[in-house]
Amino acid sequence: MIPAAFLAALGQIGDARFRGVLLKGLGLTIGIFVAFYAVFVWVVGWLVGDSVTLPWIGTVGWVDNVISWGAVPLMLLLSVVLMVPVASAITSFFLEDVAQAVEDKHYPGLGPAMQVPLADALRDTLSFLGVLIGANIVALVLYIFLAPFAPFIFWGLNGFLLGREYFTLAAMRRVGREGAAQLRKRHFATIWVAGVLMALPLSLPLVNLIIPILGAATFTHLFHRLQARSARA
Repeated sequence: MIPAAFLAALGQIGDARFRGVLLKGLGLTIGIFVAFYAVFVWVVGWLVGDSVTLPWIGTVGWVDNVISWGAVPLMLLLSVVLMVPVASAITSFFLEDVAQAVEDKHYPGLGPAMQVPLADALRDTLSFLGVLIGANIVALVLYIFLAPFAPFIFWGLNGFLLGREYFTLAAMRRVGREGAAQLRKRHFATIWVAGVLMALPLSLPLVNLIIPILGAATFTHLFHRLQARSARA
């Protein structure tokens, strides 16, 4: 079931609506990192000022510049660690278009899906963003102390989070939030394994940026297959 859903999603990767979601999500993600760096530099300049007086040295006028430039490597490190989680969360705000594109092509007889209110969609996106960033920052500590298991921790953690998010997104359009939660509990193992499949390419540059879109499409197929199997049971 999982390979079939994945291959069906992969076969539609050239869809124009898929590309549109990718460009919107990537653009917003880069904008967020640039804005964060600009705010950081401004705060440093405001706190430190143009010059500081250091013991035994006197007045120094380049400390704020050093801190600002020193933030560049920090931002690069954070972008490597957080680019995918942030891109995933931001892109998830637009994944309704991906799910609809999948259903238009593969399930044309379904009729219109439930509309998720904008406030709920924004709340879900921000919640997902916070959980992803927090979980991956905490995982950095585990990577240090459990270095040999770091890839497995990364895949397992992000597989669980991505699977939960994308399945809920696909399911709640058709059965509501409560129905999505019930299906997710019933098929917990399948959803986690499918999420791990999505997490495996997250360490591959560029490839990882299409994972939110591919994941949303895969889980849309998976939802319909699981729902059909539950109806037959």
